Amino acid sequence: MITTINFVPGDTVRVHQKIQEGDKSRIQVFEGVVLAIRGRDENKSFTVQKMVGEIGVERIWQINSPLIEKVDVKAHAKRRVRRAKLYNLQVPKSRP
Repeated sequence: MITTINFVPGDTVRVHQKIQEGDKSRIQVFEGVVLAIRGRDENKSFTVQKMVGEIGVERIWQINSPLIEKVDVKAHAKRRVRRAKLYNLQVPKSRP
């Protein structure tokens, strides 16, 4: 569980998440770009997107989730990000 946020939208982070499979548990790492931070106090959440091939995968976590082991900031944005929500980075959905 993390208590403070030391990243902003546009940063590349690695989220270490606990995964429970039966009686075993392991740590899975999800690395991507922070798209948004929303809410306040204990209701705060953040969205991270990573690319798998040409498909964008997004995950949303609550800040006070017990499943989050730690969050590492891998890189800060190269330039100052001028938006609070970076939904323009989202991959458009393909039409069937």
